[in-house]
Amino acid sequence: MPESREDDGMSRRSFLKKATATVAGLGAGLAVVGAAAAAQSRGGELEGQVAVVTGGGRGIGRGIALTLAKAGADIAIIETDVLDTAFNQYRSRQIGGLSHGRKTAEEISSLGRRTIVAQADVSKWVQVRAAVGKILDELGRIDILVNNAGVAAPRGIMASSIDVDYMNGGAWDQIMNVNLKGAIFCSMSVLPHMKKRKYGRIINISSDAGVRAHPWGTAYTCSKSALIGYTQSLALDLARNYRDASITANAICPGLIWTDMTRSAAHAYKKIWQSDRECFDQVVSKVIPQGRAPTPEDVGRLALYFAVNPSVTAQAAHVNGGYL
Repeated sequence: MPESREDDGMSRRSFLKKATATVAGLGAGLAVVGAAAAAQSRGGELEGQVAVVTGGGRGIGRGIALTLAKAGADIAIIETDVLDTAFNQYRSRQIGGLSHGRKTAEEISSLGRRTIVAQADVSKWVQVRAAVGKILDELGRIDILVNNAGVAAPRGIMASSIDVDYMNGGAWDQIMNVNLKGAIFCSMSVLPHMKKRKYGRIINISSDAGVRAHPWGTAYTCSKSALIGYTQSLALDLARNYRDASITANAICPGLIWTDMTRSAAHAYKKIWQSDRECFDQVVSKVIPQGRAPTPEDVGRLALYFAVNPSVTAQAAHVNGGYL
């Protein structure tokens, strides 16, 4: 009997020793898997790629830039400090874009990504070409272009009230030059590089206003609608005529999102007792089925989707909380 108890004790000790070794081995294995997953997460789907975001210093552009950086991309931000077309939106030609761009660039650098800020008014061809040249010199490539820079007049002119002054050098030209021509200029500048490398993603930030007409804000609505048309025309051209390449073009149509642009609009339309944000939130609660406004990061996640999917092109997708 004593021998039996001793044998049982040895068996239990042997079992516990083996079990402990097994658990330790399993723990080590899980640690290796976890480390590999973390490394892959740090790398991200866009590891090694370079994304250019116009107007990337604040608002939707900042949200997109940070989202793409977290997915592994190095980021180039195109901003400017002086923009004639922004007077109605910011009540000044001095918009401080470069300082905002540098702040966002600091956030991107803290993620371990390379980043630069290039200066350009996207409605000026020479400035756009110089900015793209600087980006290629410093970062070596451009894989993704996000045409986000845009302006709007807080109180647009009704469609039936457009006059000659409005059309000739006034708000019409100002808004069209940035929102439409700016996106075309930037695309023209990067496309030769993308065609040479047979790879590229062009993502144009349009608006719900591009597909849902309003009696006010005619120039803004027309510019964003035309941007969708340009995006789809470009996508079909690239798909049919450059089949040996992987270059796509898509548009994102954000709805009501709290940015400097919507703050300016809220300021123009609010009741005297309301703050800008109270006016914005009141509108959101009435018109958005989800009852809350999307965020710039929500737009960034859709931009990331377009950036990683080679078969998705010529689309105009909405981020608007179900506002139909």
